[in-house]
Amino acid sequence: MKIKKLKYVGVIMAAVISMAGCANATSTDATVVNEATSTENIDNTNANETTDSETVDNAKESSDVSTEKAERVYATPKEKVDSVTPQDDLDLTQDLFVKKIDGLSDDFICGMDASSVQVLENSGVRYYDFEGKECDVFKTLSEAGVNYIRLRVWNDPYNEEGYGYGGGNNDIETAQALGKRATEYGMKVCIDFHYSDFWADPKRQLAPKAWEGMSVSEKSVALHDYTLECLNMLLENGVDVGMVQIGNEINYGMSGESLQANVTKLLSEGSKAVREAASSFDKDIKIVVHYTNIEDNEQVKNRVTNLGLAGVDYDYIGLSYYPFWDGDFENMQSVVKMIRDEFGKEVFLAETSYCYTSVDGDGSGNSVSGTDDIVDGYPATVQGQANMLRDTMAAASDAGALGIFYWEGVWLPVGAATDDNSSIWETYGSGWASSYAGKYDPDDAGLYYGGCSWENQALFSFDGHPLPSLNTFKYVKTGHDAELRIDAVPDVYLSFTTGEEVKLPEDVSVIYNDTSKNKNVAVKWDTEAASKIDNSVAGKYEICGTVDDGSVLTCYIEVNLPNAVLNPSFEEDDTSMWEVRAEGSDITDYQDKADDAHTGTKALHFWAGDGKSEFKLFQKIDGLSAGTYSLQCFAQGGDMTDDSELILYALVNGKTYSESFMVTNWAEWKNPVIDDIEIADGDSVEIGVHYKVNKGSWGTVDDFVLEKK
Repeated sequence: MKIKKLKYVGVIMAAVISMAGCANATSTDATVVNEATSTENIDNTNANETTDSETVDNAKESSDVSTEKAERVYATPKEKVDSVTPQDDLDLTQDLFVKKIDGLSDDFICGMDASSVQVLENSGVRYYDFEGKECDVFKTLSEAGVNYIRLRVWNDPYNEEGYGYGGGNNDIETAQALGKRATEYGMKVCIDFHYSDFWADPKRQLAPKAWEGMSVSEKSVALHDYTLECLNMLLENGVDVGMVQIGNEINYGMSGESLQANVTKLLSEGSKAVREAASSFDKDIKIVVHYTNIEDNEQVKNRVTNLGLAGVDYDYIGLSYYPFWDGDFENMQSVVKMIRDEFGKEVFLAETSYCYTSVDGDGSGNSVSGTDDIVDGYPATVQGQANMLRDTMAAASDAGALGIFYWEGVWLPVGAATDDNSSIWETYGSGWASSYAGKYDPDDAGLYYGGCSWENQALFSFDGHPLPSLNTFKYVKTGHDAELRIDAVPDVYLSFTTGEEVKLPEDVSVIYNDTSKNKNVAVKWDTEAASKIDNSVAGKYEICGTVDDGSVLTCYIEVNLPNAVLNPSFEEDDTSMWEVRAEGSDITDYQDKADDAHTGTKALHFWAGDGKSEFKLFQKIDGLSAGTYSLQCFAQGGDMTDDSELILYALVNGKTYSESFMVTNWAEWKNPVIDDIEIADGDSVEIGVHYKVNKGSWGTVDDFVLEKK
């Protein structure tokens, strides 16, 4: 997934606790064997090397899932989670409005990734049916209209001592156990091979420990044999495998290989293994190649073109599509149609999701907050979640997609947000990563390991009861009516300049459960609070309002000093007042992409893909009145090394004022500020940022403000 998708998690625990002792204290004698070796960087220099019989034999031995391995450590399953975060305002009985999707195919994939179920149950999570009775979650999913289950598979998600990396500890044995349960309730299974020992996504494609040091040819043999043996195991045990993903979100590489020629060689061997297994069991198993970042249409097109040029044998393209990250429906549809029309391949959405609440269930932070990062018109409510799921399915169907998989709609918290749940995450692997993954994945798991980041996007409440939105999967085929009601009233955000009259709106937009009925309605504001707004000085205010049905909203007001920066957010087409000077290759552009902008849709974007790079973005300003000024901007980005330098600066009469800062992750906006800039009448001021960055770093800069104090 894009745990961008953990790439986007980036949640640092308040206290980092090593739980090895705890796991030892609670473990039992139940063990499974597993191999672990040291983690090294992959050497791509042997891309064209052929293997002799000895190296092929070595590769086969390393790929064999039955090879004797280090003992794994398991803990006795908890009887039940001790406590969960209260959801007092959550109505599990609400009747949802779901508009029928006309023309929806009878075999449209209504899929669910349910990879975390086993470790959650071991952690004490219990699932219930719509009647409130404890029930196998796969039965509940099937009855709600889910017809396909997706399960990720990692080669060896355990360290040298046998402790699990977390995120579900999804080895092949886990996939087999979950796959059998899905099959029992009539659902087909999609196996998602990451060909890694832990998360594989656009940011990281680490080779399994057992494949470290192999040439591409050796690794291809190992991948083939591993795939074949795993599928044979699943099929022999009755798992109804209908699709196999050979890799997960492989835009930039797979299994430690970044050259596309090497990636396609690995894909061909994975594909060959799937065909062999399907033939042995007389099964029709479709082969899937999975891409993400579909907002970059040309990159996806190039990747699919490469598959054809390399002769990779596959059936479907799977696309990750998260509406809060990956653009609007129209762009998603354009990519689906492009692949179908230009390459003749079927397409489906391998991952999608949406939040129903802004509450953090386990104190570990959420990938999507449910506040300022939601899609306009889709509030973080159960109905809003249902509407987004329904509309995503409708858009996919209209573009000719085979269906969708909802990503980890069953991933729930294992304790209350006020509790220290780290021992559970570490012991059972129910957080997104444990500390034991740190050596294998030092740049992400080693820094940010912790709990679940997805519980507010689940289709179950924190205590395991199905949300009404889960039934969207079956309602889309028939439609489902409900009494018209207001679902949400979005808050209002207004900004004014000092001296400007502050006016509150007389009406506000409201969102109904049937969004086709959305309209503006009258609002009553707290007049006493409004009367205290002082527009002569800078300040921030929150004014409560109420609409006729009693729904409450807040108007957030900012009174700002005049901003001396022209086109400070790059929203205007004319950017001539700004100048960019780059050393080496031109790595910057004015990007129009709301997800990467602090406000609006535009920001200055950079990517140092070819090597260390340096650039300055600046603007010269004249005609300011004398006084003391402050300067600030907003910046985000990632993959920075310690030797990178990011500086906000102002240059006045040969004197430089500066503030150093560092970006850390996508959407983690940094706000460097310089106070006490002294400007005299007639001074010319240069303001901007100066970046010296390492190869592979990226980010955006937005919203400059130079104001008199």
